[in-house]
Amino acid sequence: MTHFAEAKYMKGQYLQSIMEKPNVVGVGIGYKETSKERSDELCITVLVRRKLPVDALPSSALVPQELEGVMTDVVEVGDLKAHQARTDRWRPVPGGVSIGHYLITAGTLGCVVRDRATNTKLILSNNHVLANSNQAREGDPILQPGVADQGSVENDMVARLSRFIPISFNIEPPTCEIAKGFVAISNRFAKFLGSRHRLIAQKVNTEAVNQVDAAVAMPIQGVEILEEILEIGIIGGITPAKLGMRVRKSGRSSGFTTGLITVLDATVDVNYGDMDARFEGQIITSGMSAPGDSGSLLVAESALLAVGLLFAGSEQVTIYNPIQNVLDQLQVLL
Repeated sequence: MTHFAEAKYMKGQYLQSIMEKPNVVGVGIGYKETSKERSDELCITVLVRRKLPVDALPSSALVPQELEGVMTDVVEVGDLKAHQARTDRWRPVPGGVSIGHYLITAGTLGCVVRDRATNTKLILSNNHVLANSNQAREGDPILQPGVADQGSVENDMVARLSRFIPISFNIEPPTCEIAKGFVAISNRFAKFLGSRHRLIAQKVNTEAVNQVDAAVAMPIQGVEILEEILEIGIIGGITPAKLGMRVRKSGRSSGFTTGLITVLDATVDVNYGDMDARFEGQIITSGMSAPGDSGSLLVAESALLAVGLLFAGSEQVTIYNPIQNVLDQLQVLL
């Protein structure tokens, strides 16, 4: 059996000649794999852009099966590139990077969807990312990167808010003029009497329930939005969530992560700063996210199929809207 020191020595001896071969981008030491099954045999691992059939290569480009008794293995790794930060300014713009309404910090661009009626290309993310938790108006600027990542309206606008599904909060600012008037009069009277206490009007709806935190924005002219999601690829459709399903996501803050669906049909209370909202029918996975990942698309690990839209979480779990509900309520297609 080959020892690590032996493999390392032989790597050094043949490094230059292997690196000079076309298509080779790296050489290292790893375990030999056969039919995608890893063995416990150390080998010299040769990294290539594309793994080609032997008969498609000249003899000078072939990697020997062994080097003085040490086995070799050829592994396809694609083009190796320096990673641009997800909080940077990206042009063209892929999924999985920083984005946000011009009055919020930043979230994640989930993916490209298309309007069911017009087939217009739109950007998918959360209401609280693109629509400032119900406070935005149609046409508001959407920035890439978001404000928290030094994005500005003058230099970084990539889209305008198209539409969003309103979030129904359990407690919201008042809309009743009678209640607001009563509070104003009571507070003036309290001030006149020298009291330091004041009344606050609130709209309370303990029965408010939501299914999605979702919004779409329309790219502005001259800005290209890519179909591709960083480190995942181009989504080809959707699939329902299943308990135990292995999944992945690509987000602004924690990048590419994987996890497991642990709970379905969840009813959860989610905090939005000074407001709470209840959601039903949600998907819960193991912890896969960090603040700023909101809007990321949840994708099956084994296929390019969307499962959900990330919108909340904690250190222990991450929560998603089922993707079919998102698409139906926004009237868009993936």
